Amino acid sequence: MTEQTGDRRVVTNLAVSLDGRYAKPDNHLDMSWVMPYAVTDVARDHLTSLWEPATTAVLGRVNAEGFLGFWPTVIDMEGADPRDVGFAKWLVDVDKVVLSSTLDEAPWERTTIEDRPTAEVVAELKETGGGDILVPSSPSVIKALLAADLVDRLAVTVFPVVLGGGPRLFDDGLPAGQWMMAGQTAGELGELMLAYDRVR
Repeated sequence: MTEQTGDRRVVTNLAVSLDGRYAKPDNHLDMSWVMPYAVTDVARDHLTSLWEPATTAVLGRVNAEGFLGFWPTVIDMEGADPRDVGFAKWLVDVDKVVLSSTLDEAPWERTTIEDRPTAEVVAELKETGGGDILVPSSPSVIKALLAADLVDRLAVTVFPVVLGGGPRLFDDGLPAGQWMMAGQTAGELGELMLAYDRVR
């Protein structure tokens, strides 16, 4: 468990294709390529391991609208996997920070809207008390945090799909640095759940 005063871990999670893309080239919101793998036991256990120690979620606006439009409906969904229900309840109850220049007020409970640079907001959060700060699948936020060298644990789910184009997770010009393997699990469909800790 992370210490309760200052120096919180920033944990990011994103699914990528074998060719390093996080979205299709023609439709960034089409996540159909992810779905067969996102509902496996390995993927659900991986996500659970990330959100359970976290007490703050940081999201970009687009992801917040998608997540908070869907996940609360899972709580009372008949036959829903208990791990999905757990994540849905966590997302509703956790303190959320949504980075947006277009939202004036939050349409969701326990949410703060921030129209400031991502690195500035997250650096301030790191100095407060609490558990991990989780960035679940918000590419623009994760890329900004990688560029600022603020990611402490990088969780990457690699799905056995080649998208052939689309935006990449890792841009040229990122700060050079070393990472240490913190966990690896392979699923029966060929998916890989990887976690790396930043060596500082």
